[in-house]
Amino acid sequence: MATTTQEEQTQTKPHILIVPYPAQGHMLPLLDFTHQLSLQNLTITILTTPKNLPLLSHLLSLSPSIQTLILPFPSHPSIPPNIENTKNLPSSLFIPMTHVLSLLYSPLFHWFKSTPNPPNFIISDFFLGWTQHLAEQLSIPRIVFSPSGAFTLSTLYSLWTSMPKNPNPDNPRPHSFPNIPDSPTFPWNHLSTLFRSFKEGDPVSHSIRDGFLGNIESWGLVLNSFDSLESRYLQHLKDELGHVRVWAVGPLTAAGSTRADKADDRLIRWLDTCQDEEGSVVYVCFGSQVELTRQQLEAVGTGLERSGTRFVWCVRDTSAVPDEEFEKRVRGRGLVIRGWAPQVELLSHRAVGSFLTHCGWNSVLEAVGSGVVMLTWPFGADQFVGARLMREAGVAVRVCEGSDSVPDPDELGRILAESVGTSEVSRERRKRAVELREKALMAVKEGGSSFRDLQGFVKALWEVHEEKLKINKDVERDREMNGGSYF
Repeated sequence: MATTTQEEQTQTKPHILIVPYPAQGHMLPLLDFTHQLSLQNLTITILTTPKNLPLLSHLLSLSPSIQTLILPFPSHPSIPPNIENTKNLPSSLFIPMTHVLSLLYSPLFHWFKSTPNPPNFIISDFFLGWTQHLAEQLSIPRIVFSPSGAFTLSTLYSLWTSMPKNPNPDNPRPHSFPNIPDSPTFPWNHLSTLFRSFKEGDPVSHSIRDGFLGNIESWGLVLNSFDSLESRYLQHLKDELGHVRVWAVGPLTAAGSTRADKADDRLIRWLDTCQDEEGSVVYVCFGSQVELTRQQLEAVGTGLERSGTRFVWCVRDTSAVPDEEFEKRVRGRGLVIRGWAPQVELLSHRAVGSFLTHCGWNSVLEAVGSGVVMLTWPFGADQFVGARLMREAGVAVRVCEGSDSVPDPDELGRILAESVGTSEVSRERRKRAVELREKALMAVKEGGSSFRDLQGFVKALWEVHEEKLKINKDVERDREMNGGSYF
């Protein structure tokens, strides 16, 4: 009897190429999703560039069957040498980075044509819309992975399709989305930064728009969200896209994160001393991309001092504020962390009750999964939409808005104190946050909406793959019946 080779066995399973966007807020949820897929009897290859390969190390240790495809990062004068991730870029180079990654098209196409067992699906970040054209050229399905929620994606698809103009830049008018549930309206400067940067006639701008239009044409869409949080917007996307291949599989950190980072023992021991009053600590962090001005940092520091609350404040390791004198004044009730912080672990500690956040979608979902109240200060990107969604859910309070705004320290101190206080309003908000956490956890459990969507997504891949295998077998049979010729 003939034996089946490993390659032949691999070809009997769907083979997926994962293409992440090299930014922490985009990569982490897609790697978490990739880990979930690795448990589903699929063949998986991840595309990466050399300097981003170490970011995959923990995932690869959890799922040794995952293969990697390492391609050189495209050389381009707009990106400094040896930079392959947005973490090392100023915000002004974010758009060029998005465009430069499209130069991977040709080497990736060549790899598809030369490898013996090429993937038959592509899952790629929504900033990599050029992979839709690659998938069409290869005649395989492409699935968009959205690290943002359904509400945000609804606004993005609307903007890039309709291309509204702001007639008066000096006095920008609000923009309404009449086709989205409840017809939300946002100030012009709260719309997508990427969209507002569009320049007519600029090739880079047009390539980015072309990518988002490619996303709309994709075979399917996976989002890091869950039904009970965004059911209206998920249904809206299905209606707008004209198909039901929209799967909400989050919160992915609650489903099982691939992140190996753990908190410093000193930090956990300090939080443990605070848990005599559960939910009494405010956690403050503005993500990996936001860089506060000195005036903003001083306002946050003063607000924390005047609040009288316990707190953990994560600041960039290059920041000169707060200084040693501040840390001396708050010693015993506050800790300052410089650089990276294990956010999921901190938020889930029972001593933490509220979170002053920029409302990046990962931070929003991590707060939701931990049942803490959010104090919102969005700066750009999808953050204004996430902040509004959380306030409408009754689990968030507005602190400040915009990258140029500075909170009043006294008002900030009052909001911080109230967020972990005992007033009826505060207790009700914390109760809602706990209820939303329970919904998030139920979504990813067996039988929950996100669990079912994950299973449904995998089932859809298998159906497409098996149909393709059947077609190939029929073609091969016809060829053999015709003496080895297709004609």
